[in-house]
Amino acid sequence: MNLSIKAVIFDWAWTLVDLGDEDDRRPFLKMFEFLRGKGVDLPDYNDCYRTYRELFYKMIDESKQTHREACFDSVLKFLLLKYSIDITGKTTIEEILRNYYQDIYSTRKVFPDVVPTLQTLQSSGLRLGIISNTTNPPFMKDYERELLGLDSFFEFSIYSSGVPYRKPHPSIFKLAASRLQLEEQEILYVGDDPENDVAGAQKVGMQTAWVNRDDEKLPEGIQPEFEIRALTDLLEISCIQV
Repeated sequence: MNLSIKAVIFDWAWTLVDLGDEDDRRPFLKMFEFLRGKGVDLPDYNDCYRTYRELFYKMIDESKQTHREACFDSVLKFLLLKYSIDITGKTTIEEILRNYYQDIYSTRKVFPDVVPTLQTLQSSGLRLGIISNTTNPPFMKDYERELLGLDSFFEFSIYSSGVPYRKPHPSIFKLAASRLQLEEQEILYVGDDPENDVAGAQKVGMQTAWVNRDDEKLPEGIQPEFEIRALTDLLEISCIQV
């Protein structure tokens, strides 16, 4: 298959953005300090953090089997109930989430090859979008996209935390094609994960480009239409007219 491409959809983490150190202890502690500063009565930090880790990471493991996303905001609400943490009149769930994720996003960086590539693709008339598996609430992912200076490039972003299923479930890819009002074969999906990005997009008929920045080997049985070492390599793909 080598049809002319009319749209390019990107994965987010490790395709466009370097997540760096994903240790969640620092932002969790900062969230505790934020709540304490608001005058909220809190439980023992270590006990609460341990409960969070046990629940959240079990949910993440299960999501890989069920394709139903593990959402951090659901875990946060559970913790508030379990420990009888009353935030009424002092703060809101949205404000707590904003505090937590602003700390996480502060260390993330856009790969240096991203902006020049997006600028060229956009100027050539190609339509651009994002499909991202994420445990983050959609409104915070929108904030991250704006914070990192990528907001203006994308026609839409679809996050697994805001729809029924995560990649590689076909529904999330089909939703993107519907948003674009294009046939799946007219869309190139670009991502770093062979199973979620390549195999998932191919199952609905999209063409795929595997971003292999670290020269890794593909799992047996998975073969993308294109393999690239840097995002700028997209500009050399024959089915993309730039």
